[in-house]
Amino acid sequence: MPNFVKVASASDLKPGEGKVVNANGTEVALFNVSGEFFAMNNTCLHRGGPLGEGFLEGDVITCPWHGWRYNVKTGANLMMPTAKVASYQVKVEGNDVFVSVE
Repeated sequence: MPNFVKVASASDLKPGEGKVVNANGTEVALFNVSGEFFAMNNTCLHRGGPLGEGFLEGDVITCPWHGWRYNVKTGANLMMPTAKVASYQVKVEGNDVFVSVE
């Protein structure tokens, strides 16, 4: 059974925004895509760039370091779909956003 940890308030992220949060010691990139929240590991597979600080367009995050692009819903790299960043379960209860990194 997933262990969900509160990482943010829903009001912390407007639609189209992302931020870096901590879930049980794991750096997580949290995104608000049209009011729906998604979470993935914050580390880009290319050179370790901080995905949560990247540019979010629709459901695609672009790493701020070298431009690698990922689907925030699946963690899949757009150029190499077999290369995936871990994605995590998210749930929202009221204004609280919870993530499970298990």
